[in-house]
Amino acid sequence: VQITAPFSRPRGEFLPLTTGRAEHDLSANLRDALTTPKVKHLAAITSSQQVGPLLRAIDGFDGHAVTKAALRLAPHVFVRPGELRHAEWPEIDFEKALWSIPAEKMKMRRPHRVPLSRQSLTILSSIREVTGAGKFVFPGFQSLKRPMSENALNGALRRLGYSGDEMTSHGFRAMASTLLNEMGKWHPDAIERQLAHAEADAVRRAYARGEYWEERVVMMQAWSDYLDELADRPGTLT
Repeated sequence: VQITAPFSRPRGEFLPLTTGRAEHDLSANLRDALTTPKVKHLAAITSSQQVGPLLRAIDGFDGHAVTKAALRLAPHVFVRPGELRHAEWPEIDFEKALWSIPAEKMKMRRPHRVPLSRQSLTILSSIREVTGAGKFVFPGFQSLKRPMSENALNGALRRLGYSGDEMTSHGFRAMASTLLNEMGKWHPDAIERQLAHAEADAVRRAYARGEYWEERVVMMQAWSDYLDELADRPGTLT
């Protein structure tokens, strides 16, 4: 089909109808120039044989008391490092053994609840004597009005002898996920809920509304007990 354009041209000459479609794939010329971003997996210790030495190393940390408390709590609650650093005392309910994290602090922008084991409550109680007068559970070194530096925990791990290829502060999440699943005692969705992961499948997400709260409470206490068991096992620092 041909149409005559509305501007002057030699009689008898016609222009083809414009469809807006390219005759070839223009992106093909860019394929060699563009690089595909690679997913970076943060280092984590996921072997039960290596967890004990790590926990004993943390207990022996001789750095700042606030850093040590955060490092001790991290494996028990396995929240994201940013969520741990920004923990505030009003979010901690000692009577209910509960840490309630508001949605604005969560990666998925949904409120999250962390059942606090006896071990977690002990750690929090000890650091409350140091930072309880302020807003943040783990404040920075320079001011109680600011949270701990994002490099503090990883720096402490390096000081303990763990390189960035061995363990990171984010790695406590992979540690918990791996070992809890290996136990075979807990529903995978209960573990995922405690990790505050978003369900990737939209259909499954629509139906998987259960929070598995009661199971998570039991699981978190069992997890802390298991960490204590691993810490008490004989072994060497690796």
